[in-house]
Amino acid sequence: MNPRERYIATLTFGKPDKIPFEPGGPRESTLKAWHQQGLPENEPWYPYLLRTLGIMPETTQPHIDPGIDFRMIPQFEERVLDHRNGHFIVQDWMGAIVEISDEYDLTYLRQAKDFVTRHWHSFPVKTRTDWVEKIKWRYNPDDPLRFPSDFAERCKKLNQRDYPLRLSLSGPFWQLREWCGFEHLCMLMIEEPQFVQEMVDFWSDFISATLEKVVEHLEIDSLMVNEDMAYKMHSMISPAMTRHFLVPVWKRWSGVLKDKCAVYSVDSDGYIGELIPCFIEGGFKYTWPIEVAAGNDIVAFRKKYGKKIAFGGGIDKRALAVGGETMRNELLRVIPPLLEDGGYLPGCDHGVPPDISWDNFVDYSRFLAQLIGWL
Repeated sequence: MNPRERYIATLTFGKPDKIPFEPGGPRESTLKAWHQQGLPENEPWYPYLLRTLGIMPETTQPHIDPGIDFRMIPQFEERVLDHRNGHFIVQDWMGAIVEISDEYDLTYLRQAKDFVTRHWHSFPVKTRTDWVEKIKWRYNPDDPLRFPSDFAERCKKLNQRDYPLRLSLSGPFWQLREWCGFEHLCMLMIEEPQFVQEMVDFWSDFISATLEKVVEHLEIDSLMVNEDMAYKMHSMISPAMTRHFLVPVWKRWSGVLKDKCAVYSVDSDGYIGELIPCFIEGGFKYTWPIEVAAGNDIVAFRKKYGKKIAFGGGIDKRALAVGGETMRNELLRVIPPLLEDGGYLPGCDHGVPPDISWDNFVDYSRFLAQLIGWL
């Protein structure tokens, strides 16, 4: 099988020749620690890991970026408003006023480059007037900047690819939280549900219209809807609110994708036990990262939901940091029971933190590779 076929077979409960080898990815602080622990400075970590393990890298076609932009156009001006006590107060590209340590620059607010603590001072949407004047007009699905000029040509090449194409976009909860702020959004759901519904419907329309342009030309292997809507032990909003505001949107997008997306997916940190039934109702076929520290038990989830949904991640990063028998026992707890049924892509239950040493990461990756057929 090529990597694309293997990825799809794995997450659709098929019969892959082996499971994709995706142990998890480090962020900047993790790489900095690894470079002090044996990973050469000038070596990309994944190819070096494969060579260290004795795994032959798979050759694939050159990767092509389809160039789709689901974000606001134009974006807000990024600028530093104040610098005091070791912190920047900035306006980010989404219009929020955010405080970060001055050891980072504004690019850390654009990408998850590291584990960066932020403090939000305000968000652009406080009233319906803010929503109309500051935000709504920035999301035009027909804006020519949403797609590159050679999009159709890129898609012709992409539809012949031998590697998985994975796209992601913000779900309604995630997007409204970025506009309104978490606490304000939750209050609006109770006090002004019609306004919330108006924003939800708009986001549903915008993404649907944009996705229709995508699937007209392109088959997608995975579309990940980012929602991050759970704390430790509980969801951020109730399953009832989820079914009211979010599930209809998820279902609608599933209908737009139809047979043009192999794995319709949702990402949420925190405890998702209350949300998995909603995910399934919304049409999702895969969810990740199943954080153990938040109370998720991926083995129990599989027993409860069977093949209704596939899983990714689910291996406790804390056990990987300890290493040795603790690490091995964690992999044996999770991997063999889930691989028996399929529909599981094992890996660290979120970004790999710097307390997982390079040696422990190599040991974990070697044992993982043995369990899933690479060694």
